[in-house]
Order: sequence, then C-alpha cells, then structure tokens
Amino acid sequence: MTYELTGKKVYVAGHRGMVGSAIVRRLASEGCKVLTASRAQMDLTRQDQVEAWMEKNRPDAVFVAAAKVGGILANDSYPADFLYDNLILEANLIHAAHKVGVEKLMFLGSSCIYPKLADQPIVEEALLTGPLEPTNEWYAIAKIAGIKLCQAYRRQHGRDFISAMPTNLYGPGDNFDLKSSHVMPALIRKAHEAKVNHQAEITIWGTGTPRREFLHVDDCADACVHLMKTYSDDSHVNVGSGEDVTILELTKLVCRVVGFQGRIVHDLSKPDGTPRKLMSAAKLRGLGWAPTIALEEGIATAYQAFLNGEYLERRQGDAA
Repeated sequence: MTYELTGKKVYVAGHRGMVGSAIVRRLASEGCKVLTASRAQMDLTRQDQVEAWMEKNRPDAVFVAAAKVGGILANDSYPADFLYDNLILEANLIHAAHKVGVEKLMFLGSSCIYPKLADQPIVEEALLTGPLEPTNEWYAIAKIAGIKLCQAYRRQHGRDFISAMPTNLYGPGDNFDLKSSHVMPALIRKAHEAKVNHQAEITIWGTGTPRREFLHVDDCADACVHLMKTYSDDSHVNVGSGEDVTILELTKLVCRVVGFQGRIVHDLSKPDGTPRKLMSAAKLRGLGWAPTIALEEGIATAYQAFLNGEYLERRQGDAA
C-alpha cells in the first residue's frame, strides 16, 4: 500500500529546525502543498491553539518534527521543561490530528529512546528493555510517549500514525554554538576557527575511541518521506546510516574537509562517554531505502552551510 503525497496538504511541525526544514526542502518535489506555522500563529504547547489551527487548515498528512532540544547540560539543568514541553506539544499535535481526521502522521523521535546498555547495533525491539541514559532520560521518556501515543491512536481509532527514530543528524540548519552543539558541528566550527586563527592544534575530549553513527539531514528527510509513502505499521523504524566511525576518525575527516592541518590533542581528563552507539538499519533497508550522501561529502555540505551562515546558535533548551 502506497500513500501518495501528490496533491495533498502536508503540515510540517517544527519547520524552522534542522530536520523540519530538510523535510520541507524534500517535499518540494512531491507535488504537495506544504503547510507551516510560526510560533506567533500557533503555540504548540497550547491545546486550544493547536486544535483551532488544525481545524482551520485541515492537513491531509503531518510530520511531527517539532521538539524542545538541547545538549547534556540543558537536559540535566531543565528536566521538567524537557519532559513537559515535549509531552504536551506531541500530545496536542497527535490528538488534534486525530480529531480533524488527518490521513497519515509521522512522529519523529531520537535514538536516545533506547536503553543505555542496549546491544549493538540497536534493533527496534530493544525499546523499554533496560534503563535509559540518565543525562537525557527526560527527553527520552517524552519521545517514548510519542511513539506510544501513535500506537494507541492506531489501535483504538485505526489512525495511520507511524514513528521514525533518527540517529545523530548533521547538515544545513544545525546548531554550531560550541556551548550547546553536538559533536559534528562542534568539530567543524572548532577546526574552522583553528584554521583561520592559525592555531597549531585542536583538542578533543577523551581518547577518541568511542564510535558514533551519523546521517546527513537531507538523507534523513528523504527516508522520512519514503516511510510516509510506503510504511504503515505499529512499530517505529530506525533511521540511520548503519555505519559508525570513531571520534578520532571523525575529527581527522573534519580537519581534512575544513583544511586544518594542525595536531589533534586529547584531553584525557574529559570522559569518553558510551563506547558505541549504532542503530540497526536492517528494517529500513528492508523497506527499500538507503542513504546516498557519503560522510565526507556530507561534512563538506555542512561546512559550506556554516560558511554561508545557514545555521543556528541555539541557546540551551530552545525549541526547534
């Protein structure tokens, strides 16, 4: 069964964020009408505003890419904000979509939903099989609730609501603020500033041996559109590259792309973090999708976006 987007009204919640803006770009070739709403038009944490906007605009399909996001410090400092805001906005959107009869909805989560010590690569069935990573459990619990909401509306009301769980994403529209960004944009900015300031070295935390998975945001958007058109089932789907690299390998690759030729120094007083975090891509590959943007090519486009000013410097805990 295929869900056709051509001629449909498609609402992208969170269109200003990195993932939402990539989905908007990807939908440009689908022959659909893309709907967006600014915070001034609709506060997603206000049920009355969400239901009124949905009733007025009546989208056929919805991508829930909106979320309150932040790094480890933000999650640890504002646990109530991360749990409440994400719970309320996803509940408002999913319930309002049900009330107005949205044909199809995709909820986007995060790989942090999985247990801290899950077997690698992490399969979808690992959900709720062990304790979460304590530093971001508030955000993770909200995302797990979103998955369960989609399953509940599917089971009780027959709604075609599905969930996708992206891995670590990077690309245009990323957050390059060194205080709150994730590892990829932080390394790109650090290498760039070291190059332009003629520094002899850059410093990375720990040994550089932990392995991480990365997916370009435009590949993620393409996978989400593919799933929206072809997938309809209860279980969520991992969206990742299926490959990982060490932090040191990633740093060397970023330095090569940016053109920084200095030394890479290890700050061994800083922690390594989880040794490996790789999601299984078997289910997504079985559904006929694979990424097309190689890591070095993707880093080059992310660096160019940074040079062009196509990025955020988000304060801790801002909403996407």
